[in-house]
Amino acid sequence: MIYDTEFDVVVIGGGHAGIEASLASAKLGVKTALITLDKEKVGLMPCNPAIGGIAKGIVVREIDALGGEMGKAIDNTGIQFKMLNTRKGPAVRSPRAQADKEEYRKYMSKKVQNTPNLTVIEDEVVDIILSKHKKEVEGVLTEKGLRIKTKSIVVTTGTFLGGVIHIGDKTFPAGRLEEKPSNKLPEFYKKEGFILQRFKTGTPARLDKNSINWSVLEEAAGDDPAPKFSFWTEPFGSYWFKKGQKDQISCYITYTTEKTHEIIRKNLDKTALYGGAITGIGPRYCPSIEDKIVKFENKPRHTVWLEPETKDGTSIYPNGLSTSLPEEIQWEMYRSIPGLEKVNLLKPAYAIEYFIVTPTELYPTLETKKIKGLYHAGNFNGTTGYEEAGGQGLIAGINAALRAKGKEPFYLRRDESYIGVMIDDLTTKGVIEPYRLFTSRSEYRLYLRQDNPILRLYEKAYNLGLLTEDQYSFVREINTQIEFWIEKYKNETVKVDSKKISVFHLLQRPQISINDLVNYKVPTSDKEYVKEEVEINIKYYGYFDREKKMNEKMRHLENIKLPQNIDYSKISGLTKEVQQKLSKAKPITLAHAARLEGVTPASITAIMVFLQKQREVKQKQ
Repeated sequence: MIYDTEFDVVVIGGGHAGIEASLASAKLGVKTALITLDKEKVGLMPCNPAIGGIAKGIVVREIDALGGEMGKAIDNTGIQFKMLNTRKGPAVRSPRAQADKEEYRKYMSKKVQNTPNLTVIEDEVVDIILSKHKKEVEGVLTEKGLRIKTKSIVVTTGTFLGGVIHIGDKTFPAGRLEEKPSNKLPEFYKKEGFILQRFKTGTPARLDKNSINWSVLEEAAGDDPAPKFSFWTEPFGSYWFKKGQKDQISCYITYTTEKTHEIIRKNLDKTALYGGAITGIGPRYCPSIEDKIVKFENKPRHTVWLEPETKDGTSIYPNGLSTSLPEEIQWEMYRSIPGLEKVNLLKPAYAIEYFIVTPTELYPTLETKKIKGLYHAGNFNGTTGYEEAGGQGLIAGINAALRAKGKEPFYLRRDESYIGVMIDDLTTKGVIEPYRLFTSRSEYRLYLRQDNPILRLYEKAYNLGLLTEDQYSFVREINTQIEFWIEKYKNETVKVDSKKISVFHLLQRPQISINDLVNYKVPTSDKEYVKEEVEINIKYYGYFDREKKMNEKMRHLENIKLPQNIDYSKISGLTKEVQQKLSKAKPITLAHAARLEGVTPASITAIMVFLQKQREVKQKQ
């Protein structure tokens, strides 16, 4: 085929996964194209105008630690900031922020359009061109007839692949409201034998803030000082808190009523979900209001958060009220809620169905097993949330660029990051419903905290080329200081109740904080972040040590790589079923294999014996 132009990496889709994928690829020095239907809608927030939340906020900080943009974008465009779970231990705390969605979109659009090595193309990819042997990508074909040659492709189509919107009994094709879907690309996946699944998500109506009675609602203000997401926004802030944050905008809380529930029950058959129009599987952890009424029939009310979408605009997002009811019934339902008695709807709520490719088709690098050079990220892998999408996009973009440069692939393990937890869950277990990340999904959550992503990942980021020399030296010095103070406190003693104890053991007492050390004439770091990390590491030392020991065996298995050409049928001790599962999954490490359903400890032992025999044979040759 004769090509019109050539890029090292092509990223399809300008959502949150596509942004991080294309920026990471360009940052690694390869010529990258981001193909999107509308370059002005890059970074659009089609659902909740917020970034972060439980586990999700940690992912944003991991994206930031690996040179991504999401943390910087929300720090620059946020209108309310909170640290969640502050009354609980550090392992489950997480930052969250309301965004000015228009400013966020403008920030991201400007970023991708002004990044070296990155070209934004307004078009639709209608086909992926493979090499003659159909083992790897060669290019893409667009709706406008543009033929682009490339070494790597990252598909981040979100809800656009075969997208259909439902509002009551009305259905129409769309990727998002008022945006056309991608209906030709699914044919490529069907032709190449990929397993397509039908998923569903939804979004609530948008409300006119001038028609809401705010005086009867409960105010939910932001935190002051306000937590920031990017290490580079506020390097030494306590949890990256920025003191004196001004102009934060409050959210407000209201609740559904029995009248609300009665309206929904009476019209269940008119919803797309319960009327039978929708066949796709919806998110368990972000259900529609009709789903809540059916599944929690004895609950008298459900919380609704009224969240501003922009700083100066009139649009309010009623978090907790997504629905596929007909529009006229939506008006009735929303007006049954306190404070919303006279509310006007700016846009109706809707549900949307779309195609995903089951993520068990992928390696942990997010490259497909069937076709070399083809990567998937974001909602297309069956996840929900901007943060999960951004984390996947970053890894896919890094690997697409590494492949284009002829370098070894990169992936994150479960014990290194929540991004690693998420990708491992997706690629080993697959999805039967839209996936949402929680801290409870990780067995390493005492280590994978929101305060330490930069310390966990800066070495990897630097080795990849995603951190500058100055940034690397800066973080390494901080890490050195943390280690210095921990060792100092182990060796320095103070007298307490006529007994000498180490400062280390003194700090382990629940009632003693690092700021109390001044009372014992013990010096501390002058850097708040260093002090915070020292205190957390000392106070939870015993718990960290216990978690580490519990997971040492799995960490050992993570280091045993499996050859991609291994023939599992030749391993004695494996059942036919296990052989088939391993051959299909193509695990890249022994730990990856151990997490596959049905793969027993005896199976892992059999594989280890086989690998040892293989090594012995090679040594004799």
